[in-house]
Amino acid sequence: MSQLQDPIRDGLQRGWKVFGGALGPAPEKIVCDVAIVGSGAGAGITAELLTRAGLHVVVIEEGPLKSSSDFNQKESEAYPQLYQESAARKTEDKAINILQGRCVGGSTTVNWTSSFRTPAPTLNFWKTHFDLPDYSVDALAPYFEQAERRLNILPWLTPPNENNDLLRRGAAKLNIQAAAISRNVKGCWNLGSCGLGCPTNAKQSMLVTTIPAALDLGAQLLTEMWVEKFELANGKVSALYCQSVMPNGALAHIGRAKVATKIIAKHYVLAGGAINSPAVLLRSGAPDPHGVLGARTFLHPVVMSSAVFSQKVEAWNGAPQTIYTDHFLDTHAIDGPIGYKLEAPPLHPVIFASTVPGMGRSQRDLLKTFPHNHTLLALLRDGFHEKSPGGQVKLRGDGSAVLAYPLTDFVMDGARRALLSMMEIQFAAGARQVLPLHEMAEPYTTWRQARDAVNALPMKPMLTKVVSAHVMGGCGLAGQEKTGVVRPDGVHWQLENLSIHDGSVFPTSIGANPQLSIYGVVNRLAQGLAKKLTGRELVLA
Repeated sequence: MSQLQDPIRDGLQRGWKVFGGALGPAPEKIVCDVAIVGSGAGAGITAELLTRAGLHVVVIEEGPLKSSSDFNQKESEAYPQLYQESAARKTEDKAINILQGRCVGGSTTVNWTSSFRTPAPTLNFWKTHFDLPDYSVDALAPYFEQAERRLNILPWLTPPNENNDLLRRGAAKLNIQAAAISRNVKGCWNLGSCGLGCPTNAKQSMLVTTIPAALDLGAQLLTEMWVEKFELANGKVSALYCQSVMPNGALAHIGRAKVATKIIAKHYVLAGGAINSPAVLLRSGAPDPHGVLGARTFLHPVVMSSAVFSQKVEAWNGAPQTIYTDHFLDTHAIDGPIGYKLEAPPLHPVIFASTVPGMGRSQRDLLKTFPHNHTLLALLRDGFHEKSPGGQVKLRGDGSAVLAYPLTDFVMDGARRALLSMMEIQFAAGARQVLPLHEMAEPYTTWRQARDAVNALPMKPMLTKVVSAHVMGGCGLAGQEKTGVVRPDGVHWQLENLSIHDGSVFPTSIGANPQLSIYGVVNRLAQGLAKKLTGRELVLA
């Protein structure tokens, strides 16, 4: 297949069973073997494996079906079409901006391709604190290996762009080890617009891999359909109700009669992503005898430092994230002061302008430096200490989901240390000035000046710029019913024909970009489910 072919349009021409939006209304009633809510990392892996097992699968996605023919590297189109709440989803207090996908392929369609296996310290913590002895490095290794082969996850051997190489060079000056990031790409053109949808189909997202494979095997796909609730009876899910939404996510029935689709399945898989998956269960009145549903929902809270260099950086060019350092994750024990992973994100005009502080002349002056700007981010590893319990998914009055996420003093202590670490690396790399993203900060021209200023800043929500693109937990795995929503096999503790296959099952944050963790863990869960439902032994290949 040529890189410039559109596998989605080709599949539709071949007769894929896709409904919703411009593709026509969904049937009012569908009967199937398995209904899967969502089409992202967990849903895609599950859909491919279960259809290969011979099951009739229906996939329900809230967002639209877009493809490489639609991806034109324009932020003005990508954010409203492909992201939750037009890339402006926020926590309940508005202190954290959250980037999550809302399209076929979910966040895999719009992420930056960074791929890490679940770190060993994280798995060891789960084993000890959540009774998950089978979630070890050795036990998960074959499932990660299969996912890596299926999705072409390999080390990125192309030299890093200047944006990433500045992280490498600055870290080296301080004797801090930095390494290359593996990416899920095939024939990548190195364009740098991964977050806007891949226009060449190089990114091996669910949009171009597992979802097409499932559709080729007869699965059905409902797009622009919001899952309202499960119908529950006698410890099981008896039906699922969903309704059409407009391209902007608004319910399509407002102002006219409501038309819902009812789906009756033998088994249901919830894979709508953390925040959305707990919300479906909350709307459904799912049993929660121990008060754990929606709790321990984790972000990697992200803080950033923006630097200006004499040379052009052009952080929009080239593979977006290819260098990282875990030096500051390894500084303390996992259950000690919060640690953080450092990466160099790509920069595009809208994201840059809406993230940096200031207004008027100061913002104008900063925007003028855009070609010379370099930003580092720190992913704070939350969820391993009693003072970092994460957030709680709630429902608004209209039934939509919102995440309450207190930024505790414990977390903000990590934020201050992370800002200091990033600024020191940027100065070591030769930065002319550095601006930590904080409303009270100013551009600093020396490391000493920056260090003293940041040590004096009040690290408070709304003042400190905090964002996140990684949402985990809320339907956690656990070996005991009292500490988790799902069993170690992914089946809901109280609902025997419901499984959860997404990042919401993680008991803590990962401490790394989570997509490969979802692929590996869900690969294991989906193979187990396929065997349970059909007796067939399958592997992801």
